[in-house]
Amino acid sequence: MKVLVCVKQTFDTEAKIELKDGKISDAGINLIINPYDEVAVEGGIQLKEKGIAKEVVILSAGSDKAMDAIRTALAMGADRGILVKQDTTADEYARAIALAAAIKEENPDIVLAGHVASDDGSSQVPTRVAEILGLPHVNVITAIEIAGGKATCTCEADGGTSVIEVSVPAVISSQVSWNEPRYPSMKGIMAAKKKPVATKDAAAVDNKVNIIEFALPAAKQAGVKIEDDPDVCAAKLGDWMKNVVKVEVK
Repeated sequence: MKVLVCVKQTFDTEAKIELKDGKISDAGINLIINPYDEVAVEGGIQLKEKGIAKEVVILSAGSDKAMDAIRTALAMGADRGILVKQDTTADEYARAIALAAAIKEENPDIVLAGHVASDDGSSQVPTRVAEILGLPHVNVITAIEIAGGKATCTCEADGGTSVIEVSVPAVISSQVSWNEPRYPSMKGIMAAKKKPVATKDAAAVDNKVNIIEFALPAAKQAGVKIEDDPDVCAAKLGDWMKNVVKVEVK
């Protein structure tokens, strides 16, 4: 069984985002594998360790910088990588087209991905890929069992969990609670340098959505602190609520 994992390179989730001319500045920002996709990479590697998968392939669409994300996944234990060179301004539609074309060539049994990217939060790409390829899609999984040509997935659901069974091949996107990704060992990092990574150009596709500009939310105003005797505080608080923030009293 071949497992292919889609990964996206994103800003470090703890990085301080700064804007310049209405665009996100990446100066001095550390780039990482999208944390949700990292969980999918770990899931693919675990399937190989269990003897279910024979090969784990990492696929990413983006600039040359995305090679670092692929190498990190290879250092974790994946076998080889594919970088589809694409402008980082590609929207979810264009990215899904590029990924789907590469997936079709690879013809994997399972396509894994995080259910959402930490930078845009759109949660569209895995679903779009499945639609383009005509494959079933299971979302936000927290566990998976594969046997007899079927994948049985435990998924998050409102107020509980659901168990979904699909025939493979299938696209399966994971919730971050599926597992705890491993840290690449020094041996894994050295081995990753020798693992093959193919590169190809993405097909020219026009975006469906174009971002005009980014804007940071307004800074929070300082809170109001009232210090006095309890009866005086109560009166001041009532006056502030009525005349400053204008709480409606019914």
